[in-house]
Amino acid sequence: MHVLTRKRLQEFWQTHPDAEQPLKTWLAIMQRKHYTGPQEVRRDFPSASFLETWRTVFNIGGNKYRLVVDMRYDLGRVYIRYVLTHEEYNRRTREGRL
Repeated sequence: MHVLTRKRLQEFWQTHPDAEQPLKTWLAIMQRKHYTGPQEVRRDFPSASFLETWRTVFNIGGNKYRLVVDMRYDLGRVYIRYVLTHEEYNRRTREGRL
């Protein structure tokens, strides 16, 4: 998969250094794969949540962080939307801003 806006990952781990290795691991897996649907993603990421047609949420760093992406299986692309702490994710979810 082609991951777009990787800069968001780097910006996040600069302020949350313990997220760097888990995010790099996620990125390495994504770049080696070409998923055709959620069922394939679930094999590599059993805790992933699928919210909408393209929206997927990954638990990062032992559920400490959330990575929200849009996965365009048809294009082979992953668009990084948000990298959030668990607390930020919960707040955005309650406010309907995810």
